[in-house]
Amino acid sequence: MGYGRLGPSEPGGSSLPDHQDDSASSIPPPRPRNRKKLIFLSVLAITLIVASAVSAILLVGLKTRASGPMIARKPTKAISRTCSKTLYPTLCVNSLLDFPGSATASEQDLVHISFNMTLQHFSKALYYSSGISYQQMDPHVRSAFDDCLELLDDSVDALSSSLGSVLQLPGSDSSGNSREDVMTWLSAALTNQDTCTEGFSDADGVVKDQMAAKLKDLSELVSNCLAIFSASDSDDFSGVPIQNRRLLEHDKSEENDGSVPKWLSREERRLLNLPVAAINADIIVSKDGNGTYKTIAEAIKKAPENSDRRTIIYVRAGRYEEDNLKVGRKKKNLMFIGDGKGKTVITGGKSVQDKLTTFHTASFAATGAGFIARDMTFENWAGPAKHQAVALRVGADHAVVYRCNVIGYQDTLYVHSNRQFFRECDIYGTVDFIFGNAAVVFQNCSIYARKPMDAQKNTITAQNRKDPNQNTGISIHACRLYPTSDLQPVKGSFPTYLGRPWKLYSRTVYLLTYMGDHIHPRGWLEWNATFALDTLYYGEYMNFGPGSAVAQRVKWPGYRVITSTAEASKFTVAQFIYGSSWLPSTGVAFLAGLSV
Repeated sequence: MGYGRLGPSEPGGSSLPDHQDDSASSIPPPRPRNRKKLIFLSVLAITLIVASAVSAILLVGLKTRASGPMIARKPTKAISRTCSKTLYPTLCVNSLLDFPGSATASEQDLVHISFNMTLQHFSKALYYSSGISYQQMDPHVRSAFDDCLELLDDSVDALSSSLGSVLQLPGSDSSGNSREDVMTWLSAALTNQDTCTEGFSDADGVVKDQMAAKLKDLSELVSNCLAIFSASDSDDFSGVPIQNRRLLEHDKSEENDGSVPKWLSREERRLLNLPVAAINADIIVSKDGNGTYKTIAEAIKKAPENSDRRTIIYVRAGRYEEDNLKVGRKKKNLMFIGDGKGKTVITGGKSVQDKLTTFHTASFAATGAGFIARDMTFENWAGPAKHQAVALRVGADHAVVYRCNVIGYQDTLYVHSNRQFFRECDIYGTVDFIFGNAAVVFQNCSIYARKPMDAQKNTITAQNRKDPNQNTGISIHACRLYPTSDLQPVKGSFPTYLGRPWKLYSRTVYLLTYMGDHIHPRGWLEWNATFALDTLYYGEYMNFGPGSAVAQRVKWPGYRVITSTAEASKFTVAQFIYGSSWLPSTGVAFLAGLSV
């Protein structure tokens, strides 16, 4: 997952060659980019001003309680109690003491203050990081740097939304946001920061050092926000996700009728099941010139920004290989419809061998909330020898991928962050080919292990939950695990595992899923020796097929055969991604609970 990340057959050394410095080929950004940079810096300055204004609003209530001279640096009881709930209590105390008004704040006030203080740190980091973009960088460092700017910008937005929700400021749309939304956005901000830092892991030089200084403590600050916010309403037991204690009692009849989760409107539900000919698309992409545009990139560029209305982009049959296809954060509620799997194909061949971060290799990427893709193929043709090469990367909240192929080898599908749902998809790969830290459910999908390189092992998942308070994980529900035709005759030489722990609190479950005989009897594979074996959460519930027997499964402290229906239900659409509140509006058929 990171640049030069090891395959499972190589636990101790790099699977990639060393990369030489290529600074001679790097030049300062051209003038148009400088102009964009000035605009970007201006926007960031405004962000900082807005964050300061939020501070002023927050502190109005606190000032009424303040009296007398400033107190000493000793934490109040409220700060001590609040910070005792975090993983980084010393940083928590010091950062809160530095914030105006904290000396007279209640524990509830400190929730708001921790969000606001963290938002300001991220805004400043983004502002000052952008200021070094003019420096010469080799291709890999430039790739990592660009990732960080994008991820920091996304995190500022996530933290702003979170703060608006907890404060319910005048003019903010907090009424429609829930506790689950805030947990999701904070989890995504932490994942963003982890991805940013990891991009520089195999780099060196001045830029890496400068970025390390500017990014200092950001992950820990978000982690503390998560801990403080979740502590008052935690229902976490032995790694099972933090949930809202209230029962999900909305429209049970709709949850069980096989329709889509409620994050999709009735109109969007209809759109997902209508034949293409019956859909009135806003934009048509056709390589032959008979549409609105010839390229997908042009269609994305022309789609509206921050729209609450669904924009439909119909991509006619053809093979589309375009550079840097990305639905950015501001391109909300875009729906891509193709002519079918294998007919509308979005493809690319970038890999980490091109001196890019894994994050940067995606043939198609989407971070705009409400992203939907239907009836198309996403592919990365780089091949197994090129190692990490992503076909599809999704970091969009309330994302749906329906009746699509996702084809690659190592790191095929990057389920990066936020809430996602995959239904009736075919996913192909070898090493860690479903990976990331989204809260994601795969339902009624076929997952194919391919023949890897010599001496490699296949691992279906590599989940990278870093913090015990993140509401993230991979749930594979009512799916099918198959070997491809090239793996079938040699499956004994290339074992396939259900997953391995990329980060300390890795979380993956398989529910009611068919497992072929290519699945190794141990089921799961170590990442490196004993790393994460007692902190991960790996579960299996009522799976079937020749590879599903659990008698010889690993004996790790964090692995469990789930026998409780209540425990298994926590990883369903309704409870794990709260899909009954947003999926129905998309029109995708889904199963809200364990079964009909």
